[in-house]
Amino acid sequence: MDVSELDFELPNAGTGPDPLSLSALADDPANDVLVLLFHRDYHCRNCRLQVRAVADHYGEFRDRNAAVVSILPEPKSRAEKWQQNCHLPFALVADADKRVAERYGQPARFGRLGDLHDLVGRLPQATILDVREGLERYAVHRGDDPGDRPSVDETLAMVDRLLAGGE
Repeated sequence: MDVSELDFELPNAGTGPDPLSLSALADDPANDVLVLLFHRDYHCRNCRLQVRAVADHYGEFRDRNAAVVSILPEPKSRAEKWQQNCHLPFALVADADKRVAERYGQPARFGRLGDLHDLVGRLPQATILDVREGLERYAVHRGDDPGDRPSVDETLAMVDRLLAGGE
């Protein structure tokens, strides 16, 4: 699979260029792995806790040449409020129409009701892409419930497995 198949360009309220594109991150020689954190909603407490924990350990991600992108299914104005509160050292992009989340298979529940209300229906997901040689390896954690997301240590272990050549 080629990175261009999964490429996106979204408004960025966090660190880095605005708009931010996956292909630009993948082409950056400083990045071997991309960690995409798909969130549920602007109001999701667990999502905020997750990004703050990742921010606290961001140096460990960069030590592995891993770039983190936090993807919020909200307009850029909401992402900017998140950034003002969380002060993330990585990209925080706004996927208002949820096209990127849908392309990456972010799970949702409760059918149309879940589609209408992200906090009720959308579930967390972490997607990790090894971009050293195009896109040959990746790992995904799709949440089964609102609290089901990998810890920082679990996410770093997923990164380490990909860097070692596993999945």
